[in-house]
Amino acid sequence: MLFRWFSTRSSSRSFPVADWQAACQRVALLRSLTEEEAERLGQRAWHFLEHKRITLHPTLETTPFDRPAQLVLAGQACLMTLGWSDFEHADAFSNVHEIVVLPDGFTREVEEMDEFGVVHAFTDTRAGETSYQGPVVVAFTDLMQSGDFTGFNVLIHELAHKLDMGNSIDIDGFPPLPSSITPAEWHGIFTQVWNDLQRCIRQGESPPIDDYAASHPGECFAVCCETFFCDPERFADAYPDLYGLLCRYFNQQPLTRIHHA
Repeated sequence: MLFRWFSTRSSSRSFPVADWQAACQRVALLRSLTEEEAERLGQRAWHFLEHKRITLHPTLETTPFDRPAQLVLAGQACLMTLGWSDFEHADAFSNVHEIVVLPDGFTREVEEMDEFGVVHAFTDTRAGETSYQGPVVVAFTDLMQSGDFTGFNVLIHELAHKLDMGNSIDIDGFPPLPSSITPAEWHGIFTQVWNDLQRCIRQGESPPIDDYAASHPGECFAVCCETFFCDPERFADAYPDLYGLLCRYFNQQPLTRIHHA
């Protein structure tokens, strides 16, 4: 079964201003940007589409996926590195080669060993997944629910894993850090959040962010990135120290955008 591959390589290389303006009106995350931010992000999103493969499952053949829709996808991906230099942005996504869009959530057979050495097998339903040099896979239904300030964004979540794997084959919640952030500071602040999440789970409380963050340090980082960009008020209120740390890491302050959406 063949997948449909979208590419802008054979089209005009001039930046499609009207399409980008249309893309920014479709989702709150892009609509909330300043004029300067939107212009810089638009150029990066267009470059992203020129150099990354976007592949649709055959059952999505009739799904409208015009150029503004492609730019919505690329814009949300590149939003993560908007505060970084062009070199840092390109380097961060050097392990992103393809984004595969499936029609709906998908399942994987998983085996995990618990703290007592017992292996548990179960079926895991996923909205997205990725691997070290593998494609970023996302479900179309979840992709369509991403882009606002409700805290959920499957694309940002999976691309956070790619950032995490910038210095390791596996996700561990410890991506390459700028010189302004020491490993000790990163570990210390994330450990405080991790411990609070574990406390909530033990006591049967609802954590202040998605409880999936408590399942693994790598998922903690991805969920925190997702919430940082997509529900910054809740995130900053729950974990102000980590919000400040991620502001420095991404060189962005999402709290300043939410009232412009």
